[in-house]
Amino acid sequence: MGNKSGKKSRSSTELTPKEIAMLKANTRFSEKEIRDWHAGFLRDCPSGKLDKKKFIEVYKQFYPQGKADSFCKYAFATFDANNDGTIDFDEFLLAIAATSQGDLNDRLEVAFEMYDVSGDGQIDQKELANMILAMYDLLGETDRKGDRDPKKRAAEIITKLDVSGDKKLNKQEFIAGCKNDPVVQRMLAPNA
Repeated sequence: MGNKSGKKSRSSTELTPKEIAMLKANTRFSEKEIRDWHAGFLRDCPSGKLDKKKFIEVYKQFYPQGKADSFCKYAFATFDANNDGTIDFDEFLLAIAATSQGDLNDRLEVAFEMYDVSGDGQIDQKELANMILAMYDLLGETDRKGDRDPKKRAAEIITKLDVSGDKKLNKQEFIAGCKNDPVVQRMLAPNA
């Protein structure tokens, strides 16, 4: 992946043996599955790069009843590992694998990274409430009163999982709490 533009653009649309080996080592996908995912990715993103706008379009297909924009802002930032404003195929497939194939710890780690918007290694009540609101939007959930109020729900989750008492969740508290609470686990990692 050198600096020459010809080489760089070729590498974003062609799978190299090294790339396939890396993806096989870091996912449970076979070479055929990786090639199939790659073909689909290039159909949607002929340049080999997925920008935020296209990312939102793709998510909207999976959640037609909801509003994907807010949730996608968080997800896109998490999956754009090199912060270049696009998601290349490697980032895309590693994100798919982490959210669908990984064990519960892996998936909860991805969830934590997504919810920790400030990047300070902690999730505070505001970050969690904003994430819950984005998830409600994504799912088309309109009942946000009483126990379903995002701020109230965030406060309850933090109170329940916050072992250190600092009103924030670090990664260990988040993962341990989610693993030990079936309701929170379902809400924060619905595919778990």
